[in-house]
Amino acid sequence: MGGAPYTQTGGYRPVSREVTVVQPEVEGALPPELNGTFARIGPNPLGAPDARRHAFEGEPMVHAIRIRDGRAEWYRNRWLRTDRVCAHLGELPAPGPRHGLSDDAGGNLVRHAGRTLALGDGGVLPIQIGPDLATAARVDFDGTLSAGFSAHPEIDPFTGEMFAVAYYHEPPYVLYLVIGADGRVRRTLPIAVKSPPMMHAFSLTERYAVLYDLPVAYDPAAAAGGSRVPYRWRPDHESRIGVLPRDADAPDVLWMDVDPCYVFHPLNAYERANRIVIHLVRHARVFDREPLRPGESAPTLWRWTVDPRGGTVVEKQLEEYVEEFPRIDDRFKGSYNRYGFAVAMSPCGSGGYLAGPGLLRHDLVGGRTETHRFGPGHETGEAVFVPRGPDAAEADGWLLSLVYDSADDRSELVVLDTADFTGEPAAVVRLPVRVPHGLHAAWIAD
Repeated sequence: MGGAPYTQTGGYRPVSREVTVVQPEVEGALPPELNGTFARIGPNPLGAPDARRHAFEGEPMVHAIRIRDGRAEWYRNRWLRTDRVCAHLGELPAPGPRHGLSDDAGGNLVRHAGRTLALGDGGVLPIQIGPDLATAARVDFDGTLSAGFSAHPEIDPFTGEMFAVAYYHEPPYVLYLVIGADGRVRRTLPIAVKSPPMMHAFSLTERYAVLYDLPVAYDPAAAAGGSRVPYRWRPDHESRIGVLPRDADAPDVLWMDVDPCYVFHPLNAYERANRIVIHLVRHARVFDREPLRPGESAPTLWRWTVDPRGGTVVEKQLEEYVEEFPRIDDRFKGSYNRYGFAVAMSPCGSGGYLAGPGLLRHDLVGGRTETHRFGPGHETGEAVFVPRGPDAAEADGWLLSLVYDSADDRSELVVLDTADFTGEPAAVVRLPVRVPHGLHAAWIAD
């Protein structure tokens, strides 16, 4: 594929075995209200490292820490039982249908309709996992999903419905999907695109779905070379966003041009005064000079203000911080929110792409950003927010993230109280093992 090879060092090194740690050590006091499981997913390649491997490839592994009644009950890690993993381990394949170039559903975790699902891009079907991380089966939503799914669906916190935009390199369209609270697809709408884009995520508001059709698209040469992530920067591909009524029965999309860029992760979107306000992390360019990882430009926080009536988008950079993996209080998904969290990354070119030295808290109304730094030799990945209670104010609660300590070559789960965001952690669950930097994290509440 060309470009510099991607190598895994430090906190990016994969682990070679599955382990279970009972009652890991806890420093401080775990809040008694935290009853559930913190989980993180990402690629963890089997076998010898391969410098030609794309950073998003690799057999998916889930890591989890179970917390209940102020105690850490266990830590465990398990590979998803994909066909490649089962062949390597000499196990029978997991049940369920197949779709896509691979079944590496190592991109994200979501809880919906009583299922915990591991998700991936590019036509991968969801994989259901149990509370002990055992692979249950591939899922096509009881036969209602006609093709692959998405790594980044959005769940409406009021209706319980799950929305997604799924892409695959063969058809000249992406699929807009609505999955009911019962876990079955109730709407499938093809939306025509030019060369199939890597539409990694989308945004959802009260009335609209916002699609990101940006210049990372299918590359036949990469596919012919055997890549399981055959997408590259394509300057000939349009750079636009589309606004679709979220209950549409026809592909009536209003497309609007934006400056060439790429968006892996929006923070949130909402409607305000006949406008759609989107906060997102914007990359100037990815998968061009560095085709094996998204590390060639510094991602920063932007606000896009969309006027559906006038067909215009006003783009404004809000911060100079290099950041990724934005998260909010999920109770405010699709509606007006004030606060956002993200991983503070090292400056472009001086580190990895999945972790950084601290966490950020953005006050989007006051225009203020705070930083929690974990100290020299420490790197954190995506954090998840858990509210202090069902009626807590926005972003009042705990922020949980896995932090890698390079001096000891091991990881710890850090629990921050947002009432003292820059202060000492409320609790730290110390693990005797290293958890490699991964992609996304989730809190699976009891």
